[in-house]
Amino acid sequence: MTQVRLDGRVALVTGAGNGLGRSYAKAFAARGAKVLVNDLGGLAQGGGRDPSVAQAVVDEIVSAGGQAAANGDSVEDGGKIVQSALDHFGRIDILINNAGVLRDAAFHKMTEDDWNVIHRVHLNGAFQVTRAAWPHMRAQGYGRIVMTASGAGVYGNFGQANYSAAKLGLFGLAQALAIEGRSKNVLVNTIAPVAASRLTQTVLPKEVLAVLKPELVTPLVLLLASETCQDTGQLFEVGGGCVARLRWERSAAVAFDPTTEFTPEQLLEDWSTLQSFEGSDHPATVADSFALIGRHAGVKLQLAPQ
Repeated sequence: MTQVRLDGRVALVTGAGNGLGRSYAKAFAARGAKVLVNDLGGLAQGGGRDPSVAQAVVDEIVSAGGQAAANGDSVEDGGKIVQSALDHFGRIDILINNAGVLRDAAFHKMTEDDWNVIHRVHLNGAFQVTRAAWPHMRAQGYGRIVMTASGAGVYGNFGQANYSAAKLGLFGLAQALAIEGRSKNVLVNTIAPVAASRLTQTVLPKEVLAVLKPELVTPLVLLLASETCQDTGQLFEVGGGCVARLRWERSAAVAFDPTTEFTPEQLLEDWSTLQSFEGSDHPATVADSFALIGRHAGVKLQLAPQ
């Protein structure tokens, strides 16, 4: 059996002071990586700062014989975090965008601050850290990035319009970066984990949390962060010992003559066909989307050369 090792690699894990991030950081170090443990040490709802949170994880890693350093910057200051990794270890090979906060509220009660805080931390925070790491990974011809989405982003969830939008945004960011990074061996994948943490303890019952150990998500992250993995642009659900890959599914198209206008009444007549997934396919690129339209319109649609 091939052993997944990370010897000589430098891993940066954001939000690594608790839960999933802590589990990732300790596992990376145990498999040979040098780890920058980033955590602001704030509250689950945002706000506050405690540098001892990241340092405590570093102390655990070092006491077990690993190499790690602590960083207490906010992901909104992503450049500082990446520079800290470079200052301590001289490079950055792995980035796990894991930091997050929650501001749950029904949409009619959601404030603009509730919306903005979630996007600043989850989406803009991941952008800031990734943008700072990106040129270093491209220059060295190696990088592994994991974005943390959520089932709430994939499917939606009551009271989490802000969180759902940001999490699906992270998947979109990952998909674009997967395309741009492949030629430089910078691979980008996304996970939608379910695990016991400060963010889930308020929305999941205790008996469910008991079987959702963060350590049951970590093996997938280890694999995606390793040289062994050569896949990019993929999305995985993971939790409770279960791992599954998700993909888009498209129903068979209802097509009309593109040289004349069609009516909503005509579309209504074929609505049941549109709603059925019999004869579906699984588009994976923008080109696949264009191809469907072009095929029915009798023209060739393609993106401009990059």
